[in-house]
Amino acid sequence: MSLKLAFEAFRVFIRTERLSVRAGTFLVHMAWVFFVAMLLWCGGFFSQASAAQPPRAALQYRDDVIRNARLEWGLSAPVADFAAQLHQESGWRPDAISPVGAQGLAQFMPATADWISQLMPGLNSREPFNPAWAIRALVSYDRWLWQRVSAANDCERMAMTLSGYNGGLGWVQRDRRLASQKGLDSTRWFGHVATVNAGRSTANWRENRHYPQRILHELAPRYLTWGGGSCVD
Repeated sequence: MSLKLAFEAFRVFIRTERLSVRAGTFLVHMAWVFFVAMLLWCGGFFSQASAAQPPRAALQYRDDVIRNARLEWGLSAPVADFAAQLHQESGWRPDAISPVGAQGLAQFMPATADWISQLMPGLNSREPFNPAWAIRALVSYDRWLWQRVSAANDCERMAMTLSGYNGGLGWVQRDRRLASQKGLDSTRWFGHVATVNAGRSTANWRENRHYPQRILHELAPRYLTWGGGSCVD
């Protein structure tokens, strides 16, 4: 081999080695970027998981919620829904009083607490500021409402139940009739009954629509370790 050919072969070898080094460096760089991205993603995942846990204030009531829910609804009770509802109502504060006078964990108005104490066995003591009474009353009233609505599935039915808890069963029935008149499906809350207003003020209507949405889709997933939910697996 001539000196010139040997020199050209050496140059090709060096160029190839440089490309290999560059490729290796690029692969190492990409691997590092991927590793950092995974760390950031995992950090976000664990932060979300942590944020999605029940608040500390809820933990002392866990057993009461599960026991009363199963007592009224059976072993397949949607415990997560009731826990989420209590979370929404009072933030787990047994001494909570709303600006309009709703009281306790379950935020019953005095007239509603009177009615429940007269109607439902075991609740005649009327103690809205007693957490045990409030929890039992909430799941009992939800059951009473549930038995008076029908829907396409349990998720839609629970949404109507919660709408009734928040604003009254009569409004749910009027909204369903209006939805049917408009050609909507009166057995479905989301996207159908929830879109119509049979006469409430705009503020009350918006609050009522937000209520089941937040409870069933935003808060209930936090409480799935307590029991099932109507709209979450």
